[in-house]
Amino acid sequence: MKIWFDILTPKQLLFFDQMLHRLKRDHQILCTSRRYGEVSRLIRIRGDDVIFVGSFGGPTLYSKLMASAIRLRGLLPLVRDFSPDVAVSFCSPEAARISFGLGVRHIAFNDTPYSPALRLCLPLSQKLLTPWLLSLDDISKMGISKKDIIQYRAIDAAITLQARRIRHDRLPMKHDRTNILVRAVEEQAAYHNVSCTTIPIIQQMDAEFPDANIVVITRYPEQRKAFRKILSGRIRVIGMSYDGRDLLDNTDVFVGSGGTMTAESALMGVPTISYNAVPNVVEEFLISQELAVREIEPAGVASRLRTLLESESDWKRRAKQTLDMMEDPYPKLLAILNT
Repeated sequence: MKIWFDILTPKQLLFFDQMLHRLKRDHQILCTSRRYGEVSRLIRIRGDDVIFVGSFGGPTLYSKLMASAIRLRGLLPLVRDFSPDVAVSFCSPEAARISFGLGVRHIAFNDTPYSPALRLCLPLSQKLLTPWLLSLDDISKMGISKKDIIQYRAIDAAITLQARRIRHDRLPMKHDRTNILVRAVEEQAAYHNVSCTTIPIIQQMDAEFPDANIVVITRYPEQRKAFRKILSGRIRVIGMSYDGRDLLDNTDVFVGSGGTMTAESALMGVPTISYNAVPNVVEEFLISQELAVREIEPAGVASRLRTLLESESDWKRRAKQTLDMMEDPYPKLLAILNT
């Protein structure tokens, strides 16, 4: 069987890693992606066999639409020549549109029902695989029948944590300091429409923890430049040119916006604070399982951070208990591929 995977983000690259590794034993695989800072760097670091077509569209609706149109034109001959039997994506609009146009089945994964991409993908998809936490009613409103939604008992971070690890010799962490890792909020995604709250939180931590090593992972060159201009010189502002799990392994407390890295941190047993920039059911689940705490205001984050640093709570034990109950979605994907 010939299977085309379209992979657009670092999360998707890690999410599909083990599935691709297993499928390559018996099937022909085409992997495509787009030029986009974080995913491009991660693919280079990992040495994955991925063909880049097109680029990320940036912050405006017009630029996103133009980038998608250009990418469609670039992908079409490549996919036509590969002639896949089935396509798989994490709700890539281009993968869904090309699959529909060529008469190829499209199987979608997704865990963010608020994403506008679902409205573009799901009406053109034959099946959707999604975590059990998500409401079938909410998802089906996006254009797919409930009978075509297959749920698995896992959050996606449990799958990304199983991807092959890349170790780094030099990390921005310091062994003689408390290491606080902060993930900047996603500002250019189509679903994100609130002002950035990351900088005030970092400034509060900088004032209250002068001896800590504070490392901030930004998402875009423009964001990195702005953060370095605004924040004090002692704050380490970096791009994601590391395997995030390697950073988390050397972190005392993680402060995230409620997305993928927040979930990964929580499931690794790292004391985790979510400032919940993009509310979602996965973040709510982590809070309910006491794997993360939520604080939105800068003063609240700093106060909770002090409590966590002084606490001896068994985060790793709770994380392992939760991970042990998670299901691997690969058998469900395989069953769909074989029907």
